[in-house]
Amino acid sequence: MTATKKNAARKAMKGERIRQVAAVPYRRGADGRIEILLITSRETRRFVLPKGWPMKGKSGRKAAAIEAEQEAGVVGKVLKEPVGTYSYWKRLERHFVPVDVTVYLLEVEQELSQWRERKSRQRAWLSVEDAATLIDEPELATLLKTLGGPAAAGGAADEAAAP
Repeated sequence: MTATKKNAARKAMKGERIRQVAAVPYRRGADGRIEILLITSRETRRFVLPKGWPMKGKSGRKAAAIEAEQEAGVVGKVLKEPVGTYSYWKRLERHFVPVDVTVYLLEVEQELSQWRERKSRQRAWLSVEDAATLIDEPELATLLKTLGGPAAAGGAADEAAAP
């Protein structure tokens, strides 16, 4: 278990909430609708967002961008403000702990052919509806659906990206 996971387990045992950051990599499809990039988790192979632990000396959005590059092989512009949050139960070595995740939109500018975790993950571009269906966390699925609302063809993500 990594030091970060050990620290998380210690916090959880003390009743403290554990935090993570996640990126929602998105792009516009040929039809103008938002598409979301999901990746498979390394252990269970279910579809997830790129996410990880906060990084010392880095803002939440910077950490989310780093996770997206390392786990999904994408780089782009991350919005300054989070698009939302969700909670889930993270599996650690011997137990599960509740984790609160702050989510940032990342407008993908480049997909890398070589990236750190390419051999242990698959990536898939999906419609907002399909991504929300494949995600196991109900709060995250609801959050993703807000990106595909009435503004999807012209921009939930654009709205959030406005200066």
